[in-house]
Amino acid sequence: MKKCKITVLRITRYEDLMARYEKPLAHACGMEEGQIFIANGWEKPEGFCSSAWEALSPFVLALSHGAENFYDGWMKNPKSALISCNDGFRPVSFLVEALDEDAD
Repeated sequence: MKKCKITVLRITRYEDLMARYEKPLAHACGMEEGQIFIANGWEKPEGFCSSAWEALSPFVLALSHGAENFYDGWMKNPKSALISCNDGFRPVSFLVEALDEDAD
């Protein structure tokens, strides 16, 4: 099993949808663009958003076990996936990449 690198690529905010539908939240997301997490195999990295992990974990699990070429070669790097969290108001896009380093 391999480690996976998870990079926060983009955080988007839909202010109009938030104003119309969302109850105000004091702290909705602690991610920052450029932030990097290392998953040891398919274990959730410390400090990683639990909600985002629900969306990413199937891909981290697959990549850490050697899967590649999701959706018939969708990514230029076959050992990667670009996945967004499921927050419709402020989706975060993550690049998940399998590393050559073995998990502990």
